[in-house]
Amino acid sequence: MRFDIRHVILDRDGVLNVERGDGYIENWSQWRWVPGALESLARLSSAGVSISVATNQSCVGRGILGREELDAIHARMIEEAARKGGKIDRVFVCPHAPMSGCGCRKPAPGMLLSALDASRIPRHATIALGDDLRDLEAAWAAHIPAALVRTGKGAAAETAVSCTRVPVFADLREFTSAVLSNSVADANFSPV
Repeated sequence: MRFDIRHVILDRDGVLNVERGDGYIENWSQWRWVPGALESLARLSSAGVSISVATNQSCVGRGILGREELDAIHARMIEEAARKGGKIDRVFVCPHAPMSGCGCRKPAPGMLLSALDASRIPRHATIALGDDLRDLEAAWAAHIPAALVRTGKGAAAETAVSCTRVPVFADLREFTSAVLSNSVADANFSPV
């Protein structure tokens, strides 16, 4: 199946930045871009693809990081992407701890539904990309096609989705090439 992607919803940790093995990104000095991520954001932006980021950040709900500090990290992320030619249109954050029962924490679809509403781009022209099964589950719950990268937790998640038709890419760079060549094949709404 081939379709025209005009909106991507990206997970943050493991897709855009290298996850910290020992905890959360608590300040910009701990941020490390996944190789090729900045280039990919620029390529998507120059092609007119709208970019949303949807990220669980329970560090706020757990009291490890204040919301203002998290917002400052995201402001720097957006600024650095822009300096390299990329435009992150919007960032959606679930700041809640896992046990809060909110509707925004992935695998719940709340952030993805908000991204759809804000972009005004229909589901069939949107794809969600993550590195974790919960990213895919959130997309499926929102009825958005989903794809997986092997960066971050993606290699482990790939085993869990091996019986699905979810497209799997080495990284954001490979995903971007597929989106821009209109060759994202068999993006699936559900796990079967």
